[in-house]
Amino acid sequence: MTVPFKSGFIGIIGPPNVGKSTLLNTLIGEKISIVTPKPQTTRNRILGIKNLPGAQLIFVDTPGIHHTKKKFNRYLVQTAQTAFRESDLVLVMVEATQAIPQDEFLFVVECLKNFEKPVFLLINKIDLVEKQTLLPLIDAYQEIIPFREIVPISALHGSGVEQLENFLLSYLPEGPKYYPDDLFTDQTERFMAAEIIREKIFVLLQQEIPYSIAVTIEEFNERKHGIIFIRATIWVEKISQKGITIGKDGKMLKEIGKRARKEIENLLHTKVYLELWVTVKKNWTQKEARIKQSLVS
Repeated sequence: MTVPFKSGFIGIIGPPNVGKSTLLNTLIGEKISIVTPKPQTTRNRILGIKNLPGAQLIFVDTPGIHHTKKKFNRYLVQTAQTAFRESDLVLVMVEATQAIPQDEFLFVVECLKNFEKPVFLLINKIDLVEKQTLLPLIDAYQEIIPFREIVPISALHGSGVEQLENFLLSYLPEGPKYYPDDLFTDQTERFMAAEIIREKIFVLLQQEIPYSIAVTIEEFNERKHGIIFIRATIWVEKISQKGITIGKDGKMLKEIGKRARKEIENLLHTKVYLELWVTVKKNWTQKEARIKQSLVS
């Protein structure tokens, strides 16, 4: 008897900075989604593909869902909501270190209203709490919304991830193989290069500047001897932000480029020549056309 093939799209949602991108990278075994300590690092729907014998799990990382009045952040929340509504199963992530109920979690629950497909709760960062605190936490969450499964995990260290995969396989519907076996994401190399540059900016610039920054790839092509030439533009909203991003004598921009180039070379398995420019686009985070442009590289 032939065992039916299973497949499906699995949305990963939750408040900002709970570890969604770290979980995606751990599940796939590749760095697909950039990770920084700052909330709202993820701005796009990021897809990761896990091929197993008899199944294909397609995970969708999303921006953090939260209350916001800012136009740019509202757009990100809409992106997340659209992504999970198209999923066959949803993973809601929270932190084991957070007391409940949190307003952000309740907002996520509100967004799930009328969603009839299976919803799991993942309690992340269990490595940071005592084990005896988990059972009361699980009971408290289960009283708010009846999750199909509640799985304590450490996305960073991989604890609980195998159990999560087993649960997912039991709930996924029969379906086709949507992507080839050798594909682990649908993101282009061009897009991933832009994300790596943005990650380095987030890490190196500790002020509020990263939230006013976007990266677009203007040129991405192969030149002599297999070297990939990449020219990227970093957007900022103010002239003062441009100065900080470039740094004294261009040192900050050089450091951003150095770190990004090294990681892009590891991604592409070839030498890269990376050219970075900084340009001011005044109040771009308040203009819908600019926001959409910033999310496509």
